[in-house]
Amino acid sequence: MDSFIDSETEKLAERAMSKIGRRLEIIDKITEHNQLKTLDAFRKNYVCESHFAETTGYGYGDRGRDVLDSVFADAVGAQSAFVRHTLTCGTHTLTVALFGLLRPGHKMLCVTGIPYDTILPTIGICGDGKKSLGGKEPFGGKGSLRDYGIEYRQTDLDINGEPDFDAISKALEKEKIDLVYIQRSRGYTLRPGLSVEKIGEIVKIVREKSDAYILVDNCYGEFAETCEPLDSGADLIAGSLIKNPGGGLARNGGYIAGSSKLVDLCACRATAPGLGAEVGASLGTLRSMFMGLFNAPHVTGEALKTAVFAAALFEEMGYETTPSSDDERYDIIQAIKLGSPEKLVAFCRGIQSGSPVDSFAAPEPWDMPGYDSKVIMAAGAFISGSSIELSADAPLRPPYAVWLQGGLNFHSAKFGVKLAAQAVRKASSR
Repeated sequence: MDSFIDSETEKLAERAMSKIGRRLEIIDKITEHNQLKTLDAFRKNYVCESHFAETTGYGYGDRGRDVLDSVFADAVGAQSAFVRHTLTCGTHTLTVALFGLLRPGHKMLCVTGIPYDTILPTIGICGDGKKSLGGKEPFGGKGSLRDYGIEYRQTDLDINGEPDFDAISKALEKEKIDLVYIQRSRGYTLRPGLSVEKIGEIVKIVREKSDAYILVDNCYGEFAETCEPLDSGADLIAGSLIKNPGGGLARNGGYIAGSSKLVDLCACRATAPGLGAEVGASLGTLRSMFMGLFNAPHVTGEALKTAVFAAALFEEMGYETTPSSDDERYDIIQAIKLGSPEKLVAFCRGIQSGSPVDSFAAPEPWDMPGYDSKVIMAAGAFISGSSIELSADAPLRPPYAVWLQGGLNFHSAKFGVKLAAQAVRKASSR
């Protein structure tokens, strides 16, 4: 297969591999810790074959569903969890959590700058953080938080792309805040991902100044460290099962985990008050979700290795990367500043050509729902849209950076990254 890679790209890849050995060893240690922690959660909850059985209808008494909630909670250090295939994506899961915790007249404060593009319609704001754009109300009338009288506040990041602790403190002193929202990963920005330690520093400020709930968008961060944001005092975490915690096996779904009281509020929003987590037939999805969770620490480790290799390879080619190949990793996302839309397209097509599914397809930029500019995505995945599998995406806007994530196994993902590098080199020479 390496015959598809030209000799210059192979030389660059060899140099990249020679400098990341220490970082790969660190990832292996994190993976082992998290794998044993997850195994212990399965053993503690006596998981057995009967827990994989299908239920239909209302789903009353679905033992497997309830045990999966308990296993997931133990794996991430939560009091309880709500894990469901009916949570359609990360954005839906976060929306359920926000509506579960907030009430008319409440105020939420995002302390990590403007949130990820797809959550903006849920809040009812535009990409610049303002309530309207050109006198229009693009997200009004569709059931946003703003439609329900819930107000949005935001503290911007400091000049280093880190949470501004002074600004957070002042915002909490200025008015009563009911929910503090933390986005762990970078989204479509070049800021660093947040470590659990950094999240803990935000939690400390919030606890000193407010009684607000603390919700962490944990997408892309699960099992990237040996602990989770709940260990640093956050009240609730939420994310998608077609990212890290689904281990590449869960076919869809999401999770909300943390305080039992707050998880119940969210479950009542997801189903109905009085029903909460007691209903919802599993419809034969449990085996893949159990298996996915069990495999999640290992698969996350493979994705982290892929990201480190990609950073090292593109550094050898002279590109700016964030994180760098030797930085600590707090999520699976690797950003690479390519500098032009042509290189973005070339990169994504290279990744697609190294995928096990739809390798023959050529990604094109398109107007994807939830985004304010054209987006190109490479996703040759067994699970449609799964970003724990090798994938890459980018909005076609300056600084023309691409965001890479995933890789079910390092060896095949490394090949895909080399194909992407080769495609970018060819695009540069035109």
